[in-house]
Amino acid sequence: MEANGSVHEIDEGLYSRQLYVLGHEAMKKMASSNILISGLRGLGVEIAKNVVLGGVKSVTIHDTGNVEWSDLSSQFFVSEHDVGKNRAEVSESHLSELNPYVPVKSHTAPLTESFLEQFQVVVLTESSVEEQVRLGEYCHTMGIKFIMAETKGLFGRVFCDFGDDFVVTDANGETPLSAMVSAVTKDSDGVVTCIDDQRHGFETGDYVTFTEVKGMTELNNCQPRQIRVLGPYTFSIGDTSALSEYVRGGIAHQVKMPQTTHFKSMKASMASPDFVISDFAKMERPGVLHVAFEVLDRFRQGHQRLPRPWNEEDTNEFLRLFKEVNEGHPARVEEADEKLLKLFSFVCCGDVCPMQAVIGGISAQEVMKACSGKFQPIHQWFYFDATECLHTDPLSTKPPETTFQSEQQRYQSQIAIFGKDFQDKLARQNYFVVGAGAIGCELLKNLSMMGVSCGGGTVYVTDMDTIEKSNLNRQFLFRPWDVQKVKSDVAAAASKKMNPHFHVVAHQNRVGSETEHVYDDGFFEKLDAVANALDNIDARMYMDRRCVYYRKPLLESGTLGTKGNVQVVIPHLTESYSSSQDPPEKSIPICTLKNFPNAIEHTLQWARDMFEGVFTQPADSAQQYLSDPQRYLERTVKLGGSQPFEELNTLKRALVDERPRLFEDCVNWARKHFEANFNNQIRQLLFNFPPDQLTSSGVPFWSGPKRCPHHVVFDVSIPLHVDYVFAAANLKAEMYGIPQNRDRAAVSSMASAVAVVEFTPRAGVTIHVNDSEAEASSNHGGTDHDDLESVAKSLPSMEQLKGTVIRPLSFEKDDDNNLHMDFIVACSNLRAENYDIPPADKHKSKLIAGRIIPAIATTTSLVVGLVCLEMYKLVQGHDNMETYKNGFVNLALPFFGFSEPISAPKLKFQETEWSLWDRFEVTGEMTLRGFLDYFHKEHQLEITMLSQGVSMLYSFFMPKAKVNERMQMKMSQLVEVVTKKPIPSYVKALVFEICCNDKDGEDVEVPYVRYTLEK
Repeated sequence: MEANGSVHEIDEGLYSRQLYVLGHEAMKKMASSNILISGLRGLGVEIAKNVVLGGVKSVTIHDTGNVEWSDLSSQFFVSEHDVGKNRAEVSESHLSELNPYVPVKSHTAPLTESFLEQFQVVVLTESSVEEQVRLGEYCHTMGIKFIMAETKGLFGRVFCDFGDDFVVTDANGETPLSAMVSAVTKDSDGVVTCIDDQRHGFETGDYVTFTEVKGMTELNNCQPRQIRVLGPYTFSIGDTSALSEYVRGGIAHQVKMPQTTHFKSMKASMASPDFVISDFAKMERPGVLHVAFEVLDRFRQGHQRLPRPWNEEDTNEFLRLFKEVNEGHPARVEEADEKLLKLFSFVCCGDVCPMQAVIGGISAQEVMKACSGKFQPIHQWFYFDATECLHTDPLSTKPPETTFQSEQQRYQSQIAIFGKDFQDKLARQNYFVVGAGAIGCELLKNLSMMGVSCGGGTVYVTDMDTIEKSNLNRQFLFRPWDVQKVKSDVAAAASKKMNPHFHVVAHQNRVGSETEHVYDDGFFEKLDAVANALDNIDARMYMDRRCVYYRKPLLESGTLGTKGNVQVVIPHLTESYSSSQDPPEKSIPICTLKNFPNAIEHTLQWARDMFEGVFTQPADSAQQYLSDPQRYLERTVKLGGSQPFEELNTLKRALVDERPRLFEDCVNWARKHFEANFNNQIRQLLFNFPPDQLTSSGVPFWSGPKRCPHHVVFDVSIPLHVDYVFAAANLKAEMYGIPQNRDRAAVSSMASAVAVVEFTPRAGVTIHVNDSEAEASSNHGGTDHDDLESVAKSLPSMEQLKGTVIRPLSFEKDDDNNLHMDFIVACSNLRAENYDIPPADKHKSKLIAGRIIPAIATTTSLVVGLVCLEMYKLVQGHDNMETYKNGFVNLALPFFGFSEPISAPKLKFQETEWSLWDRFEVTGEMTLRGFLDYFHKEHQLEITMLSQGVSMLYSFFMPKAKVNERMQMKMSQLVEVVTKKPIPSYVKALVFEICCNDKDGEDVEVPYVRYTLEK
């Protein structure tokens, strides 16, 4: 895409994470779409922000109104100084900064039908029902996609009309499945059986086609056939009776079939609505809210305002109007929840940032669906509410109306919902935001708009990473000129600019044991809660442990493409983040990687391993050897099995056998490396297992998941072959500090001149067919001491190695000039060519080999909005777990699922019940003897083992002399003696793990001990 918005070429450096969500075709369609967003209050600017980041052709923002004080609680691109100025004009420059490829224009005149003609998608956020219907009818007639979105206090809704015949090309965005076939019956309803090492994963109604089928070749590349699932390994594909007999093999491939969806206009859909459920615990609410929003519009037309906050008079008028409108409404509800309607009236004039984030994220994704046909749209109404955020029983314990009234201050729209006291409480909160990436940026924006830590409290944010270009597509607090700056510093400054009263402190620390002197007892004790914005499991689990220890609430969230989740962890009520974990990713068997790959994922992992094994690990070993040869050799000899011999041989190759002096040596090495991996190795494999070999049961060896390979002959005229040598030679040169040569023609010429010895397969070479064989061989393999000594003696002396330059290359996927991905792609695709596996381009290879997490701004916006709604409940001090919501969403489907958190499991010793939040508290120094006696006397527990971290302090099986020696030591002294480390001055308490027997001598599980040291 070019900067003027015309379609040219997608900037993969900027859009890389979003491309893995949407794909190139969808992005190209978006890049030819002009979008109109009308209404630039909090919701409109949230939608516009996400759409501009997404990369459409152009965005026009429209508003006829001026900035008011009530806008400041959620409109993050306006300030106090902008009050009285047009909203669209003030926001235009800020939105333009988000994406250089998307022109943003403002329009301040009333909307006309002729003005709408230039747009592919129209979004209304602040229109009357009359205008919504009028413009909706026009858009439906003209084939313009139409979206209406609005929020009123803690209630929101979205409506979509994408025309009479809208084609969805990919309903869920998931990677098409494939399954290896072991049998196909010849029948009126042929049954396909898949190999039994993996479930096929298909669903009834899916479509499949086939490749590589032997015998029943008519199935190969056939028109997609609709299937009916019979079991986890079988499905039927319709009539196969006229086809040839099936012999063996084949792969079934899922085919995404276009689906046509029909939408009604807004006018027709208001009378006969279709709802997407937002919360299955509130199934009855969409119908009630559908009528309530219309009643609200009628109220506003009659009074020229919304109902006043928590005003009984206006609410009674609203209820009367509801009964009147509902009675004659085509979508009449039989039983309307009066309590819900009262709350709707009480809070509808409010405006809070988290609600705008939720509805704005959803709406922006619908804009992208409308442009691209990617993912299933909302059909056609979506209603959402967050009434649980209010205090426990808002109707029976309603404070005076004046509590919710305020004028000319930035939080007045939030005060209208929650009251002044709550706003003051928010201002005093102390929060720790861990991470300043996509989720962290959205969190800081929302917190600053909400007024968190804006009057006595502090938000601490930490992130040790710097900003990269690929971050700019979804981490919206960053701009192109911020690249290479520290994330936390920039995010803190940007969020403070949105609200000058926001007290935020930026750190550049990684959270972990190495920073516990910073994030110590004193730091955690002053916190009200922690909000994680992390991208890895280890850091999440570490923060979870810290929150459990300090008994602090934790707001946990994450995204994966269009999927997102939110978990709230509450001390003494819920389980913790670590209480339940996803199953580990299925690993690829070693023998599959080494000899029998059958998917591009296998060849890419092999290529990643090759990169590490050639450009990282040997140089690591060499650096260790060069820094301290004696220590390196001592450590190597202690390794198990054949590892010492392999390690020393790797070192010898790095320092002697394969050490280049000139760039020509690097090309020579790369050309021979090509030969060894893609020619010789394959020929040896086929020598051991010829193409026609049968197993002991008479089945072809090369069948099922085992694909029969063929060797590749190097040809300088084939670009892929040169790609490999070019990348490998230059990486080898970089590793040894030799000047690189980026002239492809020169490298090709050098490679052509390399003399390669003809390979002859050897008898007696063992190739393992499965991992159990390889493991057995490894366990029996030892290292001959003489062989080890021989290799060690062949290493050059330190005098000979003086001045040696060698440095490991650390794989970096996002630098397009470092040749790392070029090597991975060439290496993987050559391996794929060996085994007739379809190759992968650089974009797909980067996703798999770089283990990239697909990401898009819309999901982040929605998820963080949900997190901040839970924050309201924490600050309210809710102690009823039913009011909290863990959430899972998938914007592609779209699916929204909410459930109350799982309570902390209860355990019991003797008559005492406890959970993960409980512990024994011991204060003041005592000896080990006193400690053991304390538990025996106070808790009737006999401690059998006592540890601190990884150190065993006491056990019943310890030598008596050692036990007697330790009994008189104070606990702090004992810890220092056993760990051989002093207790840091910042540590106020020690954590002890104990194993105990109860008074009956039975082993019982008990909590840990928090042992508070004397001051």
